[in-house]
Amino acid sequence: MATDESMATTSINSEEASDTEGGSLSRQHSDSSICQTEDEEDPRVLLGPKMSIRQHLEIDKDDDSLRRWKEQLLGSVEATEEVQEPDVKILSLAIVTADRRDLVLDIPESGNSNGLWFTLKEGSKYRLRFSIKVSNDIVCGLKYTNTVWKTGVKVDSSKEMMGTFSPQAEPYTHVMPEETTPSGYFARGSYTAKTKFVDDDKNCYLELNYTFDIRKEWPEI
Repeated sequence: MATDESMATTSINSEEASDTEGGSLSRQHSDSSICQTEDEEDPRVLLGPKMSIRQHLEIDKDDDSLRRWKEQLLGSVEATEEVQEPDVKILSLAIVTADRRDLVLDIPESGNSNGLWFTLKEGSKYRLRFSIKVSNDIVCGLKYTNTVWKTGVKVDSSKEMMGTFSPQAEPYTHVMPEETTPSGYFARGSYTAKTKFVDDDKNCYLELNYTFDIRKEWPEI
């Protein structure tokens, strides 16, 4: 006669077999398995009310370690009573590669480059380096998004979290992860791209539209 434990085990195994053979197997997605598309928003993120820099400094002011950390983060920024919107300016873009000197490009004020902006060599490894000026207030969760088209067809879309930046007199330098240009006959040619810099509050600080080429060799400097 089977014990209660063996009967329970037999029951569980029977249910699992039924699910596997013909029943509907219900699986719960983990957070890491759910991917957002380029234009989706995360409804779970709830942002608190905006505070002035003075308010940031006043909160938990009796905690010495936290106060020192905040002062280090904010540097010598003047603490005002007024809540100010952060002023973020992308000053320049540099294309950094190992086998040639950096190509530094000023960001057009209109957000649109006129004609061909730069040329990349096929199959080459490179990094993008941005110079960023932050004024007035802390910018939280600054994100870089980039979408690329070739002959009207989207061929690449990427998003990179750059981080949170406090206002300071000197520009920040932010280097993006290394990328590799595609190679081959069909990879060569002209591309159009749109780059955006957006923070957690959905403020867009720059929308940049430009064209670039991928060629067999680097252009002569």
